[in-house]
Amino acid sequence: MQRKYLRAGEFGAAGRLSPKALRRYAELGLLPPAHVDPVNGYRYYSPDQLPRARLIARLRRLGLPLARIGQLADLTPEARALELRGWLHAQRTLLDERAALLEAIRSDGGETVLVDAVGLRDVPATKVLCRSRHVDTGGLDDLIHTAGNDIRAHLRDSGRPDGAPLHVHFHDLVTPDSEGLVEVAVPYDGSVEPADDLYARLLPAHTEAYLPVPAGYHDFPLVLRAYDAVEAWTDARPEVTCVGHPYEIHPGTDALFDVAYPVST
Repeated sequence: MQRKYLRAGEFGAAGRLSPKALRRYAELGLLPPAHVDPVNGYRYYSPDQLPRARLIARLRRLGLPLARIGQLADLTPEARALELRGWLHAQRTLLDERAALLEAIRSDGGETVLVDAVGLRDVPATKVLCRSRHVDTGGLDDLIHTAGNDIRAHLRDSGRPDGAPLHVHFHDLVTPDSEGLVEVAVPYDGSVEPADDLYARLLPAHTEAYLPVPAGYHDFPLVLRAYDAVEAWTDARPEVTCVGHPYEIHPGTDALFDVAYPVST
């Protein structure tokens, strides 16, 4: 004859959950006890809850966050299997991207052919019209394209030239699984009123170390080698110090784009 309730220790052992995990899941409403003694506060669980407990334990071993586990546990087996197949596909894609990133990282701090192409130039103070977003690498191209078009259209509507090179400032690291703040900007002369999420700011005069990025290095993750090359070039020169976030200039110097860092000399 089935017992009506199991003590928390018995239930946790049968459900393959530690006492700490059982308490945590009860607090989150993921696996609440079937009965709590109002006098001593002891928690009791129904044997009918064991399949859910074991499912939660298996899903947790996959590394899924608890909020996601709660959603999956409430689905039918067919719907849960479909969701998990999609999750597994995304994990495989992420692993492939990380493998490619690892392959692109060089311990020598940059390829010689790239380092040798780095140069210095002075940049005058410049007014720019901008848009900023937090994006990962998957959303980067769309941001650059859309923001660039919108900024240039607003400059034309304001009676200003719109043909200056587009700047993409990376205020944070942007990866396939990590969003960072990216600012798209177009230089302009004269006066322009901000509109919607477009804003104006002044880039102060500075010196930049720059690299025209050759073909074959334009896409992530190989483009990271271009950044490594500029960093290696500055690191090798005690009189040159990086003093700000990197940025790209589209189009570049006889290249699709340049990678640049503001530096002091």
